[in-house]
Amino acid sequence: MSLLADELAGVVDLFGGLTREELHHALEELAFKRGEEPDSDAVAAAIEETVESYHIVPVDHEGETLLVAGPVAFPTLPEHAEDLPHILDVEERTVEREAVAAAVRERLEVETEAVAAGANSDRADALVDVCYDLETWAAVDTSGLRARLDAV
Repeated sequence: MSLLADELAGVVDLFGGLTREELHHALEELAFKRGEEPDSDAVAAAIEETVESYHIVPVDHEGETLLVAGPVAFPTLPEHAEDLPHILDVEERTVEREAVAAAVRERLEVETEAVAAGANSDRADALVDVCYDLETWAAVDTSGLRARLDAV
């Protein structure tokens, strides 16, 4: 099953946030609804790629790590996603945008250090775009991070 990153963001946004296991289960259910055989490894890889791209981001919420729609995402519901609240035993959650923005900023700081140390210019360019998206999405100042990334 191939879903776009914005569709994975749409699935987590439908619930306000999902654990990795819940998102994995939701994507397997979507595959079944589409008449496809779910590929657990492909689902896990899609989740990781979407986290790496900041379409969905991990955030600590009430003692568990939830994946929520991130600053790069334009959440879109994939076909049959409207059935997921009836299939999954997951209540809707509310995660404050400020908490998500702080988690994203912290992650960007760590990743900026690693990218700068390794001089990975391709990843630096991608992270500059994430910085701009974060500033627009949550009014977080990332000018210092962008300056360091631009120097890579």
